Amino acid sequence: MTPEVSTYLFFDGNCEEALRFYQSRLDAEIVFVMRFKDNPEPDPDCPIPEGFDDKIMHATIRIGNTIVMASDGASMAEDASVGMNGFRLVYTAEDPERIRHVFDHLADGGNPEMPPVKTFWSRSYGMVTDRFGVAWMVMCVDPEQNRTQVD
Repeated sequence: MTPEVSTYLFFDGNCEEALRFYQSRLDAEIVFVMRFKDNPEPDPDCPIPEGFDDKIMHATIRIGNTIVMASDGASMAEDASVGMNGFRLVYTAEDPERIRHVFDHLADGGNPEMPPVKTFWSRSYGMVTDRFGVAWMVMCVDPEQNRTQVD
């Protein structure tokens, strides 16, 4: 198997809401969901906090060709507010109208930081933090110029 790097997002108790949001706004496909109550090998040294049975232990969604994993798990820690800092997810498409559409959806209830505009590297580029605190860049790409080569 070729090594891969994936994104794993931890939500502060609202993972299911976030998954449904991405499903409706980004056409994400919810591929897999496991709740804490469904854990086949619960750890007696790490009991599930009260009210956490129906929270999401692990989920996988597909956005386009990208797999993103998610959980409410970090909320179980004593310092539950892990936050979403130091990174951005990048949503790319070839159509500037699609970029604007996705930006508007992510901005609903979130923080639109830079509406999509033409830049020297993209026909349409914007930045937004969604209502769950996930920071995004949305970017129109030219498939002929969007080649990354590492030798």
